[in-house]
Amino acid sequence: MSLLITIFLLVFITQLVSWIGQTVLLELAYALYLRLTRSAAFARQQALKSEILATKSELLKTSAQDQFAKWAKLRRSVDKGLADLEKLNSQIASSKSSFSLKFNSAIWILTTGVQFVVGWWYRRQPVFYLPEGWFGPLAWWLAFPFAPAGSVSVGVWQMACKRVVVLGERVVKDLTGESLDYVHVSS
Repeated sequence: MSLLITIFLLVFITQLVSWIGQTVLLELAYALYLRLTRSAAFARQQALKSEILATKSELLKTSAQDQFAKWAKLRRSVDKGLADLEKLNSQIASSKSSFSLKFNSAIWILTTGVQFVVGWWYRRQPVFYLPEGWFGPLAWWLAFPFAPAGSVSVGVWQMACKRVVVLGERVVKDLTGESLDYVHVSS
């Protein structure tokens, strides 16, 4: 794959992650992770919740005055279940926090980190050459910082790609926004 397309795809993927949002991606990835790993803690949490709800339902049906022994036993069971659930929720939150750190690191490496590496690795290589004399004395800026004179550098190409992708996003948002406003006005 050519350097030109590779850089464009990297910039596009980075912007796509930005548009979707890391939080949304994290929630989707964590849900997928839980399904794939069949987390015992998550399964236990679900079972404990349903058990607590069933016991609490029975507790509400039991009279504290008429059947005190049964009511007290159910009450202790609910309290113990809630304490266990709180402890389990704490473990799951800790696990999710750890997953979040790893996921966010992976996203950064796969988007921003790869762009830095590509920019550094190909810093002296031109993405493409410009026809001679098109930009006159400003042609050196397009080759900034290390590409040969008369060419476009990786850094400049990344900036141009990002600008085009962001502009494309704005156009799509404007088009969908106008169509939604039009539907809203005509209704």
